[in-house]
Amino acid sequence: MILIITTGGTIEGIEHTSDSENEGTLVSIQSLLQNVNISQEYQIEKAFSKDSRFITNEDREKLLQKIVQANTNLILITHGTITMIETAIYLGKHNIDKTIVLVGSFILGTDPKSDATFNLGFALGALQNLDKGVYIVMNGNVFSWSNVIKNTDENRFEKIRD
Repeated sequence: MILIITTGGTIEGIEHTSDSENEGTLVSIQSLLQNVNISQEYQIEKAFSKDSRFITNEDREKLLQKIVQANTNLILITHGTITMIETAIYLGKHNIDKTIVLVGSFILGTDPKSDATFNLGFALGALQNLDKGVYIVMNGNVFSWSNVIKNTDENRFEKIRD
């Protein structure tokens, strides 16, 4: 079984201008999953719903506790791209004995041209084939938490070193 933990972000259509938690999202991860017609068993839990610029270490600790307490070793986290690396590093430094993938989108999940559905589908496939550890999976690429940077000029993630 796969546990999908949602935190908000562009993938869910969230575009905030303050640090307050959003009451609801514009795109449900459930609806995106129905679009990709996955057959794996999964459960969705909301950790919080924020623009990732406003995610705190207290939020990351809440996320960590959900992961540690989960009865599965396969964890997918939907997350905004702005601080996705910071959350991956936070989780990666805890050496959790599970496979954890963070995924998001650069284009709002409400946009018909969004990369959300592709990224979500690719991340689910990658999650089931990766070794234990923390990864960022975006736009057809897989990055270890300790070997990734965000290229803001190109709007993509890249390896720090090969």
